[in-house]
Amino acid sequence: MTKLARFVTILLALVVVSCDRMKPMERDSDDQFFIAERYVKLVLEVGEHDRNFVDAYYGDPAWKPTGGKAPLKDLAAKAQELRQRLGQPGHDQDEMRRLRHAYLDKQLAAVEARIAMLSGEKFTFDEEARRLYDAEPPHLAETDFKPTLDELEKLLPGTGSLFDRYTAFRKAFVIPAAKVDAVFVAAIEGCRERTAAHIALPAGETFTVEYVTGKPWSAYNWYKGKFTSVIQVNTDLPITIDRAIDLACHEGYPGHHVYNALLEQHLVRERGWVEFSIYPLFSPQSLIAEGSANFGIDVAFPGEARTAFERDTLYPIAGLDPATAEKYAALQKLVGKLSYAGNEAARRYLNGEIDRAAAVEYLQRWAMSPKDRAEQRTRFFDEYRSYVINYNFGQDLVREYVEKRGGTVDRPQDRWKVFGDLLSSPRLPSGLR
Repeated sequence: MTKLARFVTILLALVVVSCDRMKPMERDSDDQFFIAERYVKLVLEVGEHDRNFVDAYYGDPAWKPTGGKAPLKDLAAKAQELRQRLGQPGHDQDEMRRLRHAYLDKQLAAVEARIAMLSGEKFTFDEEARRLYDAEPPHLAETDFKPTLDELEKLLPGTGSLFDRYTAFRKAFVIPAAKVDAVFVAAIEGCRERTAAHIALPAGETFTVEYVTGKPWSAYNWYKGKFTSVIQVNTDLPITIDRAIDLACHEGYPGHHVYNALLEQHLVRERGWVEFSIYPLFSPQSLIAEGSANFGIDVAFPGEARTAFERDTLYPIAGLDPATAEKYAALQKLVGKLSYAGNEAARRYLNGEIDRAAAVEYLQRWAMSPKDRAEQRTRFFDEYRSYVINYNFGQDLVREYVEKRGGTVDRPQDRWKVFGDLLSSPRLPSGLR
């Protein structure tokens, strides 16, 4: 073989390898793109009536509405028309395309429900959760929380009410205001290191952190596209040491920032599915987003790994006593079991069964929520209503989905694999079971 022939052979081989490694963007049919584009524009138009509705948009700026707000009745008609045009999925579709079809259908149904709410229609807490989030939240009674409270009594013996003892104990674990940023940065680094070891993050992904006040939430991720986010941390209330890992994982790695970045990379850029360039907050996507962000904490820090990291890394930075880390972690693990008490308070409050003062009292008694945080929580109920189910019920659904597919604690590689696949696909809450 001549030198020229060998050169041509090698060049052709390199071209073949290069082509094999490329992932060409899938092309929609004209009708698929029409529906996806109209869905995006519809969500943007609804956002003109509801400042919270569009959580993120990084698509074509020219698609944003101009001029006055479209009448809600016209937007409702558009949503119905799009669902009808979407029709039934084709029998020859692969799994991802079937998931996409079901996703668009449920998202459009949620848009219809939100438009109805904006038009003045009233739903019960459960009906709202079903229509917006594709979920049937469980009902619990005070008797369901009593065993956990009894366990807390054993961990915090003494005089006075359990709530007062817990509140007093918790104060020793508040991060000094001057050290919040340093602790949070260290927590982010720990969360990212663990995530990057198992999930291929998009090149150049990053986010910035801002500290804000006057919000009904404790932290928020604002996804900006191009694999970037702005994470805001609310400093209205004291931040305890356990919240550092919670917020860093939930808002950052492997939570909201990673979820949005993977959707952008795999669905928007690689497949050209433009509907994923927009995130309507009051929709089934939020249960997946919040549930995976909360479950992601356990994925990144399984078993005793979290307590060890907090004790050895975060406590010294915060100037807290590392010797107290195990007891505080055990206490917070128990308090976490009371999270559904927050849903019950929200259900009763939003259904008009109790007033704000009673909701605050319920949160204090049954969820061990300090009064200032309980009051903030009721403001969250006012603003986001049944959205509260997405955190704990969403977490439970995601955990069930991952573990059913072999992603158990004792199989960490499988756990990360199933979890990462979930973050990269258009799953629905009803499809997790």
